[in-house]
Amino acid sequence: MTKRQRLGIIFILGALSTLGPFSIDMYLPGFAKVALDLRTSLAAVGYSLTSYFIGISVGQLFYGPLIDRYGRKWPLLAGLLLYVLAAAACALSPSIAWLVGARLVMALGACVGLVVGRAIVRDLFPVSETASIFSTLMLVIAVSPALAPSVGGLLSDTLGWRFIFVVLALVSVGLFLIVLLRLPESKGPDPTASLRPKGIALQYLTVARNPQFLIYAPASGLASGGLFAYIAGAPTVFLDLYGLSQEQFAIVFALNASGLILGSQVNRLLLKRYASARITEVCVALEILLGVLLGLSFILRISSLPLVIALLFSFLFCQGIVNPNATAIALEPFSTGIGTASALLGGVQMVMAAIVTGVVSILTNGTAIPMAATMLGSAGMSYLLIASFRRRSALRTLVSG
Repeated sequence: MTKRQRLGIIFILGALSTLGPFSIDMYLPGFAKVALDLRTSLAAVGYSLTSYFIGISVGQLFYGPLIDRYGRKWPLLAGLLLYVLAAAACALSPSIAWLVGARLVMALGACVGLVVGRAIVRDLFPVSETASIFSTLMLVIAVSPALAPSVGGLLSDTLGWRFIFVVLALVSVGLFLIVLLRLPESKGPDPTASLRPKGIALQYLTVARNPQFLIYAPASGLASGGLFAYIAGAPTVFLDLYGLSQEQFAIVFALNASGLILGSQVNRLLLKRYASARITEVCVALEILLGVLLGLSFILRISSLPLVIALLFSFLFCQGIVNPNATAIALEPFSTGIGTASALLGGVQMVMAAIVTGVVSILTNGTAIPMAATMLGSAGMSYLLIASFRRRSALRTLVSG
C-alpha cells in the first residue's frame, strides 16, 4: 500500500465515522426550535438523542456478522442508503414521536460506518499501528463537534431545523458515491461465517469471553459515557444556565471539541514512549479528578463560565487520548471475526452512551449537576475496570513466573 493510498483510506474511514457525530451535534443548537415547532418540551426532544444511541448500539450488532460474511463494502453501501431515507423522514417529522422513531432508523444506517471503519483498520494495518491509526481517525472525527453545531445553528436560524436533516441526507449521498467509487474491499466474502441466530450468538459469545475484550470494551464505553454526558447536558448548561446564544453555544462547543482533536494527536506522541494500557489508565484517572473539580465548582457556586469551559476542555482532551487506545486494546486479541468484535465493541460503547444520555435527560433539573455527576460516575467505573485488569495481569505474571 502506497502512502497516498493509505492516506486516502484513512480519510474515507474518518469521513464515514463523522456521520454519527454529525448526526448528533448538528441539531443540538436547534433543540429549542424543534420543541417549539413540534409543540413539546426540551426533555422530550432529548429522547430523540437517546433513541439515536439505542439504534446505533443495536445496529452495530446487526452489521458485525454481515460484514464478516459478505465483506466490508456492500453492507456499508446498504447502511448509507438506509441513512438517506431515515434523514428524509426526520426532515418530514410531523410529531416528536415520529422524530424519535426516525432518529432510531437513522442510527441503524449511521452505525455501519463505525463498524466497518474499525474492521478495515484491523484488516489493513498491523496491530502495533492500530492505536496510532485510531488517533488519526479521531482527528477527523473530532472536527464534527467543532463544525457541526455552527452549521446546524446556521441552518436552523436561516432555513429551519428540518433542513439540518436535508443536509445530512445529501452528505450521506456523497459518502455513498465515494465508497462505491474509491474505497477498496479490504476483506472478501467468507461463506463460513454463519448468519444463523445460533451461529451469530456463538460468535459474539466467543468475542465476549476474551478477558481483555471483556474488560476494555465496557471500560471504553464507560469512558466515552463521560463525553456523551457532556453532549447531552451541554444545551441545558450553556443555553439555559449561562444564557448563551446559539452562536455562542456553537463557539464554546467547537472550543471544547478541539480538546478531543488535541488529545488524539498528543496520543500519537505518547505512544512512542508508553504502552497504550498505561496511557489509558492515567488519563481515565485524570478524568475522575476533572469530574470531581467540575462537580465541586457547581456545588460551591464558583462555576464561572471560563472555569467550566477549561474543565470540560481538559476532560475532552483526556477522552481524545483514552478512546483510540481503549479501542485498540479491546480489538487487539482478534485476527478472525474482526467484524463481529468491532460490532460488539461499538454496541457496548453505544449502549453506555444511550444509558448516559437517558440518565442526563431524566435527571435534568435546570442545573449542571446531572451532567457533572454522570461524567464523574462514568470515568470512575471505567477506572475500576481498567485497574482490575491490571491487577489480574500482574497476578498472572507473578504466578507464571
